Amino acid sequence: MKKFCLSFAFFVLVSFLHAQYSLRLVVNSVATKSLNDIFVTGNFNNWQPGADSFRLKPFGRNRKAIVLKDVPAGSYQFKFTRGKWETVETAGNGGDISNRDVELTSDTSINITIAGWKDDFPDKPKPNTATVQVQVIDTAFFMPQLNRYRRIWVYLPKSYSQMKGKQYPVLYMQDGQNLFNEQTAAFGEWGVDECLDTLQQQTGKDCIVVGIDNGGDKRNNEYNPYDNAQFGKGEGNQYVEFLVKTLKPFIDGKYRTLKDAPHTYIAGSSMGALISLYAEIKYPNVFGAAGVFSPAFWIAPQLNDDVAKANWATMQRFYFYAGGKESNTEVGDMDKIINIIQSKHQTDVDRSVYQLGQHNEAAWRREFDDFYRWLVR
Repeated sequence: MKKFCLSFAFFVLVSFLHAQYSLRLVVNSVATKSLNDIFVTGNFNNWQPGADSFRLKPFGRNRKAIVLKDVPAGSYQFKFTRGKWETVETAGNGGDISNRDVELTSDTSINITIAGWKDDFPDKPKPNTATVQVQVIDTAFFMPQLNRYRRIWVYLPKSYSQMKGKQYPVLYMQDGQNLFNEQTAAFGEWGVDECLDTLQQQTGKDCIVVGIDNGGDKRNNEYNPYDNAQFGKGEGNQYVEFLVKTLKPFIDGKYRTLKDAPHTYIAGSSMGALISLYAEIKYPNVFGAAGVFSPAFWIAPQLNDDVAKANWATMQRFYFYAGGKESNTEVGDMDKIINIIQSKHQTDVDRSVYQLGQHNEAAWRREFDDFYRWLVR
């Protein structure tokens, strides 16, 4: 009898883990612009604000709705937009609202009221929070591999101007507009400069940080080395080549850097994490450590094969972080890559999971302290 009970319990657990449900989202009331198209965006579509397949349809006389079918059981967060982040929903006074949450354990229908849109309210000037250690190298740095221009930031430790003979490791980070300055960060900054001002004083380990702005509507292309049916042609190889063959030589020529791989790091979040990991496995002689925050591995299953085929002769280091409230597959997808990497020789892998962490800058800001301590230990 006990064996039957255990078998039945296992069957129920497996059935639950593989269960799929429908999620119906019904917008009953919109404060303004009710005739405009409305889109849902969330961790089920990599937070794309205007994906056509996530456009709500008329539902009855004055309502709009969407039914997401065959959604695996799990925790999901979402918001509504009118096609871009500049038109995301807000509170009735124009203030930002938290992500909407749903724990999907059965077919579910949710009725929603949208109290306001971001573009209904004049933008309040954001403060410039970058410390004096942060500079913009160039507002239009040329990327020959992509024939585009990009703003590039640099954080120089306080000791840089005081210790003229000292050389420094360099950390290259994606989504530069979100790293240092609240004024340029759409959803809050990481606070990398404030964090390092404190940590470098505590640890005595200094580092230069180079931030590369993302390409806006080209972000999902530049941060993906593989073609994707939803987002188009992957340009990740050209982007990584820009980092290695154009930007790094420029930085090494302009600043006092330690140029070898053990002192050259790369990091990013979401799609930026995907391209950061890819950069290290493709150029292990250039990058010796990668910070991989909340990686969007689901969008690039080909990466598993490329990681398995990777062959490096020197010690490679990886710091992985994921939040438990990001998506139903986030931690599992990350662990698959970790297991592949750990089968390699000469690797140093650190895994961090915060069960309450969501997919946002606040979570990455919280984790950056631990990552940096690991990086320079």
